[in-house]
Amino acid sequence: MVTDTALSVDHLFKSYGPVNVLKDISVSMGKGEFLVLVGPSGCGKSTLLNCIAGLEETTGGQLHINGRDVTELPPRDRDIAMVFQSYALYPTMSVRENIGFGMKIRKIAKAEMDAKVDEVAKLLQIDHLLDRRPSQLSGGQRQRVAMGRALVRDPALFLFDEPLSNLDAKLRVEMRAEIKRLHQTTGASIVYVTHDQIEAMTLATKIVVLKDGIVQQIGTPEDIYHRPANTFVADFMGSPPMNLLPAEVVGGDTLRLDDSHSIAGLPLPEAARKAGRVTLGIRPETFTAGSALTVAPTMSENTGSDTYLSFRLGQTTLTARLPWHFQVADRVGLDLDPGRLCYFDSTTGEALSA
Repeated sequence: MVTDTALSVDHLFKSYGPVNVLKDISVSMGKGEFLVLVGPSGCGKSTLLNCIAGLEETTGGQLHINGRDVTELPPRDRDIAMVFQSYALYPTMSVRENIGFGMKIRKIAKAEMDAKVDEVAKLLQIDHLLDRRPSQLSGGQRQRVAMGRALVRDPALFLFDEPLSNLDAKLRVEMRAEIKRLHQTTGASIVYVTHDQIEAMTLATKIVVLKDGIVQQIGTPEDIYHRPANTFVADFMGSPPMNLLPAEVVGGDTLRLDDSHSIAGLPLPEAARKAGRVTLGIRPETFTAGSALTVAPTMSENTGSDTYLSFRLGQTTLTARLPWHFQVADRVGLDLDPGRLCYFDSTTGEALSA
């Protein structure tokens, strides 16, 4: 069966006895896409990945890889390769032997196996390390070996389970760029699990945000960041997170934020006008110098390139990300870009966009 879909998950359920871990998950990805499953600890993202890999049995639903129903197939028959959080390298084998071990088990001819290992090692820039043992490698080099072991398979689908979580901050950034380069070079279809929203935003072509085993939103990084489906996504995706504060619609185009602050002339969506009371979402970088709001800062954090300015409106503490540096003053004037504000139902938390 010829298809442009690398993975299709249809109404997937997973339960452990009375505990429902995955609840009606449906998601698909095209060939060559980089799909990231992201969410807080315990949201079900690793369980979903294990179900795709065949390491966990599903309770309900179907899984298709390259148009083939693999729901009941064992992992070895699903045409996948997996990179784990732990490198899981054989300590007594050289890098070459670790990368080629799977091909050796499948009785691939030695000449073909060596050629493939050399090709992948060069791609990962570890061709000078092929004779070393894992104990002689850094954390980043070990992770490259683990990726190399998956790459020689040339599978229909690559599965990455938080592969960078054991690395230090600087190495995480380097390896993140390495994985991005690898995807762009090979055009591989990748499903990647992380709890780090920065990883999700920088790597993905499509993001699935999970909470409590339920899909909260599926979209491009731009959609997820600028048009969050609800307040959970708005708060979880972004560093610092989106500011969320209660507001009241007055006069059809004005938001009253508290007793002393209002913003007039806003192009409010009709759903927000009808709601009356809303939750207003403001990304920290939406603030600029101006006069729409005059606030009293409570804290200033200089990050080098920006300043994070904290202040209170009513009972809510907000953060502004400003591209200049200053000492905390008694009062600071700020403006907002009306076109970049988000509105949410104050009861359900769902986005109000129409």
